[in-house]
Amino acid sequence: MRKLLTLPGMALVSLLTMGAAASPAGEIALPEAEPWDVDVPHTEINFSVKHFFTPVTGSFGDYDIELMFDAEQPENSTVRVSIDVASVNTKNERRDNHLRSPDFFNAEQFPKMIFESTSVRAAGEHTLLATGDLTIKGITREVELAIDLLGIMDLPPEMQEMLGGVTQVASFHATTKVDRREFEVGVANWAQTVIVGGDVEISIALEANRK
Repeated sequence: MRKLLTLPGMALVSLLTMGAAASPAGEIALPEAEPWDVDVPHTEINFSVKHFFTPVTGSFGDYDIELMFDAEQPENSTVRVSIDVASVNTKNERRDNHLRSPDFFNAEQFPKMIFESTSVRAAGEHTLLATGDLTIKGITREVELAIDLLGIMDLPPEMQEMLGGVTQVASFHATTKVDRREFEVGVANWAQTVIVGGDVEISIALEANRK
């Protein structure tokens, strides 16, 4: 993707905030990235983890994404995703309650997981790579978020009026993989360590707009 995301509550992955720093004399300041609003009904934060050998999928329903996106100069972009851990949904109430418990996320003590980009760069014609800090259960690790820019559209005047003044729409798909054990998620006993896979694949489908 060309620029990055903003979550409301992946996030996987808020999304972005960024501006150019003041330039030394004689240098030309880069234009600032602009904020994009996340279209929540068309945005999803999903994950997949294996139970023995079978992939089990889930999602997080409550999140906040702050996205600053510059399609021409991706390095100006930033993204911050904040996810409410208690909003986990694997379509199994008993399992979801267990995931919220101290055995896994301990949602009462650590209600949020947060990704905040430290850098964004172009990785291809329509791809970006966001490096940043992911914090879960108070533990922070550096991760890379691969982002595909699915498209950007300038809306015609009649559509702008229908959508409340929105002038552009952009879509992104971001993915990453983390080892839950590095964040002490589900490591309380042998059953959680052996039965549940260590690697968790995270996917964020994001639609954003600006006026």
